[in-house]
Amino acid sequence: METISRPVPVTGAPVDGGESFATLLGHWARRLGDRIAVTHLDHRDGGDGRAVTLTWRELDERVDAVAARLSEVAGPGERAAVLAGQSAGYVVAFLGALRAGLVAVPLFAPDLPGHAGRLAAALADCGPRVVLTTAAEDEAVTRFLAGSTVDPVVVDVDAVPPAGARQWPEPDPDAPAYLQYTSGSTRSPAGVVLTHRNVLANARQACAAYGAESGTTSAVSWLPLFHDMGLILGIGAPMAGGLESVLMDPLAFLERPARWLRALSASPGAISAAPNFAYAYCASRVTEDEKLYLELSRVVSLINGSEPVLPATIAKFHDAFAGCGLRPEVHRSSYGLAEATVLVSVTDAGKPPRQVTFDRTRLAAGYAVPAAADASATTLVSCGRPVGQRVRIADQVTGAPAEPGEVGEIRVSGPNVGRGYWGRTEASVATFGLPPLDPDTGAGWLATGDLGVVFDGELFVTGRLKDLVVVDGRNHYPQDIEQTVEEHPAVRPHSAAAFAIGGDDGEAAVVVLERAKDTEADVTEAAAALRAAVSAGHGLRLHDVVFLAPGEVPRTSSGKISRARCRMSYLDGALTARRLG
Repeated sequence: METISRPVPVTGAPVDGGESFATLLGHWARRLGDRIAVTHLDHRDGGDGRAVTLTWRELDERVDAVAARLSEVAGPGERAAVLAGQSAGYVVAFLGALRAGLVAVPLFAPDLPGHAGRLAAALADCGPRVVLTTAAEDEAVTRFLAGSTVDPVVVDVDAVPPAGARQWPEPDPDAPAYLQYTSGSTRSPAGVVLTHRNVLANARQACAAYGAESGTTSAVSWLPLFHDMGLILGIGAPMAGGLESVLMDPLAFLERPARWLRALSASPGAISAAPNFAYAYCASRVTEDEKLYLELSRVVSLINGSEPVLPATIAKFHDAFAGCGLRPEVHRSSYGLAEATVLVSVTDAGKPPRQVTFDRTRLAAGYAVPAAADASATTLVSCGRPVGQRVRIADQVTGAPAEPGEVGEIRVSGPNVGRGYWGRTEASVATFGLPPLDPDTGAGWLATGDLGVVFDGELFVTGRLKDLVVVDGRNHYPQDIEQTVEEHPAVRPHSAAAFAIGGDDGEAAVVVLERAKDTEADVTEAAAALRAAVSAGHGLRLHDVVFLAPGEVPRTSSGKISRARCRMSYLDGALTARRLG
């Protein structure tokens, strides 16, 4: 049975009864007082950003005030949705909901482009009693809610008057802390129910795994606070470990990625995280003049996760910033998902992530075999070992334990695995708590929907079950196809999405991508070249190649390509109507 865990589990401190992110805020406020807890780098006026800060004491007082106001309008267990942009106010709103005993629902302001449908669906699903926002966003939030199916009380967290000191009830560690909505289809977002025990366990696992220490480590993040990784890195780990949180808006990063690296340089002992695309984006967009202001030798951990980690990206990023003091061992490739709070596994500290070149044909057939010199090959980056959980590989059809070296579904068991999906009993049973059950706790295994293999004791993620392109009975990993087409100079880097559609003759493969900027290439000729390259490299005939203008391929709110949205937009004709050529 392919099950892995660390010989000495990286767990951090155990979760005691009555603990939560909000109670730990009180602990750090008493211990760290006037030291900075949260810094928000506001770049809305351009430039290097205006730093808005809160000390631990100020944050605790503001959270107390918000909790007091919430206790007037909502009861324990009712939902409090956060509809705000990236800011210190978002941190106050989220922690205020927890302190008041409500179930927080971290969402986003209604002005986030392209995500109004998802926001409306999430609100309808969770039925919030109260919505938390800021005074600047109140009008937009109120207008949006007027057209929705919910009618909550709206509270502006920066307009709440101070409240007197009071004793708050200790939270039940097994009560829901918040609902983490997954970034799936806008038609049916699912809220993962995460308890105080789940999220605090995972935040402590992250602090221990990444080498975070109170007083010397800063968590620097541009990831949205409503995403699982952004929430734990930006709020959870700082509350668990007494770390300073340095936040910036995702748009500020996308406008000028050097801003992220400047923030890392200004934060001794920094840890941070980003999807794979962001590292390649930095390497290609940060100028030589901007590098003169970077000092990256004190960075502790740079986590690469939430999408496949590409060896070429690691090399490109390190080559670009080695001259700024970046050490190769700070790269930490990671695997996680919202259903497990976020973090499941990470590569070991102190050395670069391991890379293994596998036989591509055998891997597609379900077996991880190192490639011979003359074989077609795929190089995968290890996602390390679990950080206080167990990981097993299961047969995709039967769920039985996979054989050594066999690709199967990744399943996870541990204290950070959530309770299920909000209001979705059937889906919860199908995903959470699968056998074999732990005889002591009764806990089962989480079916992640991701494919992977254990090789030499480390986890390698090969793809997602639902993203596999299966044509003529053969499996193809979409990231392999995307990597091949993005080698063509007419294709904009990190813009391709490969997926399968149904047809009269079975499944067919489609690639949607963006034309590179400042290119005069003929898209018809380029499409023919891409068909030939994919045929030669993968033995796959592409049904369609759709070239779009730069910025047209659907992405998630954190900037990743969304294959699911690409597929839906292709099938309903929205993408093909905008094709070039």
